[in-house]
Amino acid sequence: MTITPFKIDIAQSAIEDLKSRLEGTRWPHATAEDWSHGQPVGFVQQLADHWLNEFDWRAAEAKLNAYPQFLTEIDGQTIHFVHVRSKEANALPLILTHGWPSSFYEYYGIIEALTDPRSHGLDPALAFDLVIPSVPGYGFSTPLSAPGWDSPRIARAWDELMRRLGYQNYGAQGGDLGSIIGQELGVLAPKGLVGVHLQQIFAFPTGAPGEMDELTPFEQEGFANLETYLKYDGYRAIQEKRPGTLGFGLVDSPAGLLAWNAELFFGFEGRGATSVDRDAYLTHVSIYWFTASGGSAASLYFEDAQCGAGAREVYNPTPTGVSVFPWDFVSVRSFSERRNNIVHWTEMPRGGHFATMDAPDLLVADMRKFFGALV
Repeated sequence: MTITPFKIDIAQSAIEDLKSRLEGTRWPHATAEDWSHGQPVGFVQQLADHWLNEFDWRAAEAKLNAYPQFLTEIDGQTIHFVHVRSKEANALPLILTHGWPSSFYEYYGIIEALTDPRSHGLDPALAFDLVIPSVPGYGFSTPLSAPGWDSPRIARAWDELMRRLGYQNYGAQGGDLGSIIGQELGVLAPKGLVGVHLQQIFAFPTGAPGEMDELTPFEQEGFANLETYLKYDGYRAIQEKRPGTLGFGLVDSPAGLLAWNAELFFGFEGRGATSVDRDAYLTHVSIYWFTASGGSAASLYFEDAQCGAGAREVYNPTPTGVSVFPWDFVSVRSFSERRNNIVHWTEMPRGGHFATMDAPDLLVADMRKFFGALV
C-alpha cells in the first residue's frame, strides 16, 4: 500500500553512454530512400543526429519532473504514475492511459486544461484530478515482475491504484493500447467507474449481410486508413509473437529503438516526417532507452494476443464515449456497439493517432462533454 514520491534523475554516465552509442552506430545499407521498405536510413540518421547534437535530455527531464510523480507496488509490479490534483472543488478523478510507442508524457500537453479549466477559459464546474500511470513494462513501471501482464490485468491494477489514492468514483481515458486497457476496465466495471472515454475501438466487419450499408461517409473513408495499416503493420505481428527476440535490439541499439518506435509516430509512409515535434518524440524514445523498456513494452502485444484483449466477445456495460479522428484507425460505431455500451460518439474534423499532440483542443473538449454528461 506504500506510495513513494519519485523524481527522474538519469545518471550523467547513462547520457554519455547514449551519445557514445549514437556516434558509433553501424547504419544499414539503404535499400530504398522512401518509406516502402520501412523507416528510411536517411530519415533515421536525421533523428539520430538531432538526438545526439540538439536534443537536451536535462531540459526534458525537468519538464517531466514539473508534475508530482510516485511509485507504488500492485500485484507484485512496480507502478509509476503522475498525480496532479485540481484546485477546483469536486474535481472528477480521471486515469489516463498511454499506448505504444508512447509514454506517460503523451498527456503533458493537456494536463493544465483538464485540471485548471478556469485559467483556460473553460467552465470550472468540470475539472479533473489526473492520474497518469506508466503501463507495466513501460518507462519507470519496470522491470516486469512476471509474464501475464495483459490489458485485463492492467485494468484491475488501475482500479486498485485509484482506490489506493482514495478515489471512490472515477473515469478513465486512453488511446492506442490505452484504449484497449480502458475498454477492459469497462468490462471489469468496478464499482465507482462512471465511464470510459476512448480514442479507438478495434472492431471489424463480421461479414454479416448488410452490415456495411449504414456506414457514414466518414467511416467509409476510414477504411483507406485501415488498408494502409494492414499493408505495413509488421511491427504488430512481431510484437505479438516474438517480443523477447526483438528486445535485444531495442535495448542495446539506440538507432534500432529510434527507427522501430518511429513506425507509428511518423507514419508508415512518412506522413509526420515534417510535422511531428522531434523533441517531443525524442522525449518518449529517451524514456524507453534509459529504462531499457523497449522489449518489455512490446510484450503487452504478446500478452493481449493470448487473451484476446480488446476483441474478445465480452460485453463492456460501462458508459463509453469515443473520439474518432480522421487520420487514425477510424472506429465504426455499429461495429463497436456489438460489445460496448456506447453513449457518446464524435467524428472529429482533424487529428490523428496521437491526438494529444495534433488535436488537443478537440480531445479535451470531447472528454469534457462526455464526462460532463455523466456527473
